[in-house]
Amino acid sequence: MTPSKRLFAYFSMEIALENSMPTYSGGLGVLAGDTIRAAADIRLPMIAVSLLYRKGYFTQVLSDDGSQTEEPVDWKIEEFLEEEPAHVEVPLENRRVQLRAWRYDAKGVRGFDVPIYFLDADLPSNDERDRNLTGTLYGGDPYYRLCQEVLLGIGGVRMLRALGYKDLCRYHMNEGHAALLTLELLGEEAQKAGRVSIRGEDIEKVRRKCVFTTHTPVPAGHDRFPMEFLTRAFPERREFLDLKDASSAELLRRVLQAEINFPDLQEAAKRGASLNMTHLALNMSRYVNGVAKLHGEVSRRMFPQVPIEAITNGVHAATWTSPSFQQTFDRYIPTWREDNYSLRGALGLPQEEVWSSHLLAKHELFEVVREKTGLQLDPDVFTIGFARRATGYKRADLILSDLDRLRAIARNAGKFQIVFAGKAHPKDGGGKDLIRKIFRAKRALKKAVHVVFLDDYNMEVGRKITAGVDLWLNTPQFPLEASGTSGMKAALNGVPSLSILDGWWVEGHIEGVTGWAIGQLRQSGDETLDNAADAESLYEKLEHVILPMYYGERQKYLSVMQHSIAINGSFFNTQRMVQQYITDAYIR
Repeated sequence: MTPSKRLFAYFSMEIALENSMPTYSGGLGVLAGDTIRAAADIRLPMIAVSLLYRKGYFTQVLSDDGSQTEEPVDWKIEEFLEEEPAHVEVPLENRRVQLRAWRYDAKGVRGFDVPIYFLDADLPSNDERDRNLTGTLYGGDPYYRLCQEVLLGIGGVRMLRALGYKDLCRYHMNEGHAALLTLELLGEEAQKAGRVSIRGEDIEKVRRKCVFTTHTPVPAGHDRFPMEFLTRAFPERREFLDLKDASSAELLRRVLQAEINFPDLQEAAKRGASLNMTHLALNMSRYVNGVAKLHGEVSRRMFPQVPIEAITNGVHAATWTSPSFQQTFDRYIPTWREDNYSLRGALGLPQEEVWSSHLLAKHELFEVVREKTGLQLDPDVFTIGFARRATGYKRADLILSDLDRLRAIARNAGKFQIVFAGKAHPKDGGGKDLIRKIFRAKRALKKAVHVVFLDDYNMEVGRKITAGVDLWLNTPQFPLEASGTSGMKAALNGVPSLSILDGWWVEGHIEGVTGWAIGQLRQSGDETLDNAADAESLYEKLEHVILPMYYGERQKYLSVMQHSIAINGSFFNTQRMVQQYITDAYIR
């Protein structure tokens, strides 16, 4: 398809496409990659833009006590990406940063391609400091991050123009990192009208083109930069948006958020005002959504001045279904790749084939465990999986709150073992402490409950864990989950969830049918934290419901597995999600 036929641009700070391409850190990037694959499957005329990270996020190295250190990733870009001839330049401080683009084509189930362009500043014509701007994902200091976001937003729009994409009708910002693209679009609108100043009509034209998805209520997920950074990056400001008069400056203040209450950006910087990228994206988008129905409610409480809808996340079914279940689906539900909703037919699968497919996936996971840790887990023992970014609010240690209780449950209700994985951000000391705590619990529990922690969590490790465990555990602090997608991946493989009723699980949970809830359903404004009550609920369900069913009523457990596929796998996928974006956000 020629550039003129592409209609929708998708911008994301990170995009996960292949395990060996370190262009992502976690859930946001995996969601972006799944979105693009689904767009290719349904032949949506989309293109995508991100940054190229030559050193990736990081390789996780764990010591014997669970202490995490980070090493840069070494990968050969030319083995995965093709360089495009186009170059553009982006103003930064008093320099012009040159950018090139590398292309990756995501191929859909019918052969349709969605191109992804990775922007790269590592060119001989750039200063060394600028060449490093596309070095590390989420690395450096806050000013480094702002400069990266300048390249993504402003540089991304300029690169699309250089590549021939002139008439795109929607620009979808996956989180606020790309919000500066709206300022580049404002400049384009003024230029089209033969003006050098921005007017209200330009703002309305740009707003009609922009879509914004907010992904988290956690403050760290909303970038806020001192206005001093903006004046440092664009010292003349006129070059930034070609602002020539006072009315243009007033419009800029409106766009950048009411935190700027001063007649001049330099004065705003002196007074400590800040640029909030989430507010910029909110103010400049015609359609804004959260990533689950509950998260939509939470987001409306956070930003009451903006109408916020909800489109619940999904996962790419063909990517996250294990080879053994893919073969089973191909035999009994042959249309499942083209029509994910047909997975509702999983209720008709022979239970012995569901179980054999599951055991094959479990064997693949245990091989990974053996290779990484040297421990040979018993496939007959009930296995719990927990693999998330290691950070405080996800509470990876909740199940480890009472080790004596865990020993008693294993002794009285049936043996079980736990497989953990997850990276902590290099600057997240609390997340690193969580990993060390899991290692201490592992040593304390010894053989009573085998605990393993798989290092260097990535797409491939994630695939093995979500497919190979018997139960997916999710214990976020309410209401901070937003959506979560790991449980959706597990559901595609017949693995039910035991989870806090937060994020997507509020919609996917049917007690005893698709899985089980930890605690009770709560309202979006209820932010009380009771770790002890949540841990007790988890232990009660595990001891008195889940383990007895698994060991004593296997057919009933298999029925829960089938309902996980048929109800949750058939709905919580990116095919449904992208179709909803089309009708609600792209063509409305």
